[in-house]
Amino acid sequence: MNESLKNPAAGAAFSQLPLAVSTLDNLEQLGYRAMTAIQSASLPLALAGQDLIAQASTGSGKTVAFGIPLVEKLDPAQWQVQALVLCPTRELADQVTLEIRRLARAHGNIKVVTLCGGVALRGQTLSLEHGAHVVVGTPGRILDHLERGHLSLAAVRTLVLDEADRMLDMGFFDDIAQVAKLCPADRQTLLFSATYPEGVDRLAAQFMRAPQTVKVQAQHAADKIRQHFYEVKNSERLSVVARLLNHFRPESTLAFCNTKQQCRDLVALLQGQGFAALALYGELDQRERDQVLVQFANRSCSVLVATDVAARGLDIAQLDAVINVDCTPDAEVHIHRIGRTGRGEAEGLALTLASLDEMGSVGKIEQLQGREVAWQPLDSLTQAPGGPLRPPMATLQILGGRKEKIRAGDVLGALTGELGYTREQIGKININEFSTYVAVERAIAKQAEARLAAGRIKGRSVKVRLLA
Repeated sequence: MNESLKNPAAGAAFSQLPLAVSTLDNLEQLGYRAMTAIQSASLPLALAGQDLIAQASTGSGKTVAFGIPLVEKLDPAQWQVQALVLCPTRELADQVTLEIRRLARAHGNIKVVTLCGGVALRGQTLSLEHGAHVVVGTPGRILDHLERGHLSLAAVRTLVLDEADRMLDMGFFDDIAQVAKLCPADRQTLLFSATYPEGVDRLAAQFMRAPQTVKVQAQHAADKIRQHFYEVKNSERLSVVARLLNHFRPESTLAFCNTKQQCRDLVALLQGQGFAALALYGELDQRERDQVLVQFANRSCSVLVATDVAARGLDIAQLDAVINVDCTPDAEVHIHRIGRTGRGEAEGLALTLASLDEMGSVGKIEQLQGREVAWQPLDSLTQAPGGPLRPPMATLQILGGRKEKIRAGDVLGALTGELGYTREQIGKININEFSTYVAVERAIAKQAEARLAAGRIKGRSVKVRLLA
């Protein structure tokens, strides 16, 4: 690894890069006017054809950092898979697919196909039969298609490993290595990772060619994210989370636990006290995971309790607060956790609970941040009147999705047309293969469920249920 860049300057213009005018115009239309730190560090190297190991957190602009060089090397006239992006989860693969399609708008008719588990093989196979330029997917499902002969990687020019550390956490090392061996030896490999476990070195040594290394240390200004630390006994840790929520009353909170069992225990406690809380951890099946994420993203759930592994790859807008139920022993993980709040122009709130035996971990955080943490007394937490803050929206699930050719406009039309609701009473609409989720104001949720079930969408009656 020949080169290491830390904390390169953000803010440089994309016009400094060797990009076509049409590409620069498209970036301008997409609202990308200046490079983020990771883009500034990695794009010149990636566009020059270098293999790259880039360390950067979620939300740092890494998809654009690998998406631009990937798209630049595509030949629209060649209907073969020329780029492959491996992702740890379906949610991340869907986000990456969407971004690559946006970036490719200036390059003609580029087809991007997503290949992930939890979806029938047949539809994916048909998409591949019609040709594709880019494939984005999870290692297991990619291997499945390769073994069945549905997919060829013989023309791949760019291989991207997105959130490589997360894929290693999930045990995908052998799958990644197997996929890489099926790509041409002279391809470019771009590896992006939030942390740098030893498995990354093993991957690099096995199938990367003299990779350049760039690292952007995620630091947060003290005035951007307010951090409060509270000393707790282990026996009171979960109950203190409820006290924090009642005191600060954030509308949207991501609470990190170190174990799945702690996630379950905390959600049970919070729900028992009237909070709209849901859990996200590795054992959930794809349908359950989809429902949890939809409800949190559309403001139907106030508190998402998750492990680090389960929460990786989630890019949640307008997150008011992060609560570290445990103080993580990895200071960089702490930085990544709290960096999910205070995005854009918003200010964030990060609340960390630490017991006496976690003070060594607190010291590592202070060392990395270059300043002492601010301790607050537990008795400063007061109970706000009115009980737990309820989320403003509730989610209706409609049985029927893309397979039934349901579109967001169909659902919105049904609710605002004959059912008479206003556009302001309707929130996000999410459509997947077999289900459609629509957020509505909590006050009208039960009525909307009954009316929609009695009405029609696209001329057909539908089954509807209100998610608890």
